[in-house]
Amino acid sequence: MSKNINPNNLKTFFIKLISITFAIIIIINVSYNLILADKLESINSILQINKKENIDLIKNKIRLEIEKGIKKDKIFSEEDKILLYKLYKKLEKEFSEIDK
Repeated sequence: MSKNINPNNLKTFFIKLISITFAIIIIINVSYNLILADKLESINSILQINKKENIDLIKNKIRLEIEKGIKKDKIFSEEDKILLYKLYKKLEKEFSEIDK
C-alpha cells in the first residue's frame, strides 16, 4: 500500500487540529470562569483571615446568621437537638470528672 501525502490533506489536518485546540481552550476557560472562579474567591478570603477587613466581614456574616436564627421559630432540627443534647451530656460528664 502506498501512502500518498498530499499537501492539501496536511493543510486540512492542521486546520482541524488548530480549530480543535482553540475549542478545547475556550471550553476550559469558560468552565473555569463559571464553576471555579467564585469558589476560589471565597477560599482566598477564608485563607486571608488575618487581614482586618476579612475579620470584620466574617464577624458581620456571623452576626447576620445569628439574627436569622433568632427570628426562626425552631433553630435546630430534631436530629441536631439530639446531637447537641448528647454532646452536652458528654461535656457535663467530663466536667464533673474535673472536680473529683
